[in-house]
Amino acid sequence: MISTAAEGGAEHQLRLLLRRLPHDNEVVTLAPAGTEGRAIRAGGIPVHELSTSCDRDVPAIVRLRRLIRRGHYDLVHTHLYRACVQGRIAARLAGVPHVVATEHHLGRPGATRLGPLYLLSERFGEMTIAATSGIAARLRGWGVPDERIATIPRAIDPSEYRFDPALRAAARARLGVADDVPVIGVTGRLTPAKRFDLLIRAVAEVPGAVLLLVGDGPARPALQQLAIIEDVADRVLFTGAVRHPREMLCAMDVFASPDQNTWGLAVLEAIAAGLPAVYAACAPLEERAAARAPVRGTHRLSPHDRESLPRTLRAEILCHAERNRGRLPARTAGLRYDADHLAAAVEQLYERLTLTAPVP
Repeated sequence: MISTAAEGGAEHQLRLLLRRLPHDNEVVTLAPAGTEGRAIRAGGIPVHELSTSCDRDVPAIVRLRRLIRRGHYDLVHTHLYRACVQGRIAARLAGVPHVVATEHHLGRPGATRLGPLYLLSERFGEMTIAATSGIAARLRGWGVPDERIATIPRAIDPSEYRFDPALRAAARARLGVADDVPVIGVTGRLTPAKRFDLLIRAVAEVPGAVLLLVGDGPARPALQQLAIIEDVADRVLFTGAVRHPREMLCAMDVFASPDQNTWGLAVLEAIAAGLPAVYAACAPLEERAAARAPVRGTHRLSPHDRESLPRTLRAEILCHAERNRGRLPARTAGLRYDADHLAAAVEQLYERLTLTAPVP
């Protein structure tokens, strides 16, 4: 069960999981099914749409309880805040023996604590999967018992991002970018927190390069205005939302993420596409660097050096030219962040729970 099956990291993580679990699965989305919901349905998995108006939507919980009873499910797994609140309550009222939740984010955006309704619903489940160690720590700090938390990191399917020169040519032709023009790019929702404004200012110091912003969001008008102010409007391209980033990643030559508050999933997608990656934060790559096993072609930005971003971008563009515009090989941060590992870890959790007596 998921709050929305439109586009986003949590929705895509669910689709990766469903492809690999050895069970008969059905999906309930608490909003109209979007791109990911349609993709799940196209893969042969039933998708039920049940819209809710708010977290405390009691009639929706009743409808969910009725749907769950009809399905005779052995286990209900909820994703995202509203589904975790309503789904866990409805599943217990329907008599489902096992209820699991995944916390992909940190509750509501900007939340400093979990609300009492969420904490009440947590008691109706058996386990909450935290997608990062930071989320696990926050859950513990908000009152969720440590023994009811499991950390299973986000993952990607590297094959989804494999570089294709034909896709590169097609994307660049559509964008109006010549093959020999260096393209710096990033993917993600256009919000102030992502700090894409730093990229626009930086590209002004990288002569001849084009900046590709892949995504949409409320910060787009301000970013477009900033590009005009910085006199780089002709070198900053906005693609809008895309269903999947692979084609746009193929069009890029360097990936740059200035977001200091991200776990770094987009960076992992970029290196799987054979791109050098410049990043402010990416937990898996930081782990590798700390273990003295850095991933080739990845560079962490200095948070205290304002010139770090433009300087590193210029260096990467020079390296790209020295490779005769050749691609780097596809790389990963390790098997721990592969979708197969994600599914195996979740399946092990399911098995552990179903082999024990259900929580009353």
